[in-house]
Amino acid sequence: MMDFSAYRALFPVTDTVAYLNNAAESPLNTKVRQRLDEYLALASHQPQNKPKVRPVVRQKLSEIFGGRPDEYALVTSTGVGIGIAASGYKWQKGDNVVLPVDEHWNNTFPWLALRERGVDIRLVPVDKDQRVNPDAIAAVVDDHTRMLAVAAVRFNTGFRANLKALSEIAHDKGALLMVDGIQGAGVFPMDVNQEGIDVLACAGFKWLLGMQGTGFLYVNSSVQDRIGAVLPGMFAAENDSRELRYLPDARRYETGTIANSLFHAWTAGLELLQDIGIETIHTRVLELTDRIIEGLRLKGIEIVSPVERVDERSAILSFTMGSAEANKECHEKLKANSVLVALRDGRIRVSPNFFNTEDEIDAFLGML
Repeated sequence: MMDFSAYRALFPVTDTVAYLNNAAESPLNTKVRQRLDEYLALASHQPQNKPKVRPVVRQKLSEIFGGRPDEYALVTSTGVGIGIAASGYKWQKGDNVVLPVDEHWNNTFPWLALRERGVDIRLVPVDKDQRVNPDAIAAVVDDHTRMLAVAAVRFNTGFRANLKALSEIAHDKGALLMVDGIQGAGVFPMDVNQEGIDVLACAGFKWLLGMQGTGFLYVNSSVQDRIGAVLPGMFAAENDSRELRYLPDARRYETGTIANSLFHAWTAGLELLQDIGIETIHTRVLELTDRIIEGLRLKGIEIVSPVERVDERSAILSFTMGSAEANKECHEKLKANSVLVALRDGRIRVSPNFFNTEDEIDAFLGML
């Protein structure tokens, strides 16, 4: 078994709390902080020597998720990325979008807004066990479906979707698979080509070990002609103020200046993921969530997340102490005892990462 103690030491939060809320936000690690400080020092004393950030980040993203660097646009959040794809698609009367019900708001609001443009938004119920059933999706997708939108991992239950199966359903009808990657990217292997992902939007501040204000929009080169630029800025087109000539790749979706300091810092988080290996991280979080599942079952606590199939599991587990009130009370007591988890949909959500330990898991379970 890999020794994660050296990596754990990179996360100062572990000195004071048991941080089991990684699905909300990655705690800042020292490597990212050092690179942020490096940028700020240059901005203060040698602004002419600030590093070029965009090509470096695009290259790292392509190494981690596949595709080409020029298929990645840098954006500030998942919601911005999905919003660009939703707003920029060339919709026609009678088109529809299919997505599971109760997706995160970032993967809901941009689609619901399209109703104002006459697009039919089809919300598909999840199964009683909280699974997104590909058969239920397939029953709603038709020849007028233009986008099938889904989270790689559902934020409220941690259910991991079968992206390959969903891409085949979408592509069979000529539709695009649009993936909200925020709760999956960085915690289990994800390859845009192998999974058949046409569009992938993701922020950097969760499992990708960056900070808020970082993110990307991947658009496969074969479908970029279907999605127009929404807010073209100086980085989206050739430098000609008399004629608009978009760049011939995903950069057309970029707008103006981004927070270069945050993106430069993010490169250290991406490098850390590559150093450990996302497959290794995946194995580790399954070990830790196995321990949580066993502990909850021994205590007779109801697990809401579907956990029977390992290929449908992520680093997120949702459970209930019996009622929304009991869950709120439990959440507050855990926080008072320096154990950080989240409340989502009135239930408790726990989400460990590779730097967490078995002792932290056992302490958390003991407090329940």
